[in-house]
Amino acid sequence: MEEKRKIILFIATSLDGFIATEDGDLGWLFAVEGEDDNGFGAFYETIDTIVLGRKTYDDVLRMTKGEYPHRDRINYVFSSEENEDDENVHFVKEEIVHFAERLKSESGKDIWFVGGSSLLASFMANGLIDEFIITVAPVLLGKGIPLFGGDFRELKLELLKTTRMGQFVQNHYIMADKP
Repeated sequence: MEEKRKIILFIATSLDGFIATEDGDLGWLFAVEGEDDNGFGAFYETIDTIVLGRKTYDDVLRMTKGEYPHRDRINYVFSSEENEDDENVHFVKEEIVHFAERLKSESGKDIWFVGGSSLLASFMANGLIDEFIITVAPVLLGKGIPLFGGDFRELKLELLKTTRMGQFVQNHYIMADKP
């Protein structure tokens, strides 16, 4: 029997739990000394599908001057507005649990959950994130966009691995209890 695909949160955060400044800036992240690509390339080879929210998608387009960087993967963008699919993404208004279970049951590699935090909270509230790979930068922002926001139940995780990459520390967790 083929193993079910996993939805994996792979993300970087400040030591105080922010994924960006209040205005969405990530400059602080790129100012930290890491190693090579901090494990991104190896992770990227394990996925063939990307899930993200509309605001995160728009932020990626803004940062890349309209050149979406993940055209080599299947991309799903959750949006509350009606959108036309384009050559880069499929826009989704589907109910989250049904969508995630359908994706997990399809054949393929794992699924990268990119963000944002409110969509993440919805996925977490429904126990849909299977693994968390969180890279922590030694930066205290004081305020910004939190990694974990919104309402979700308490989740117990099991630490699989901790890796130091220059000044970054990456923690890899799996769900210890699924709802």
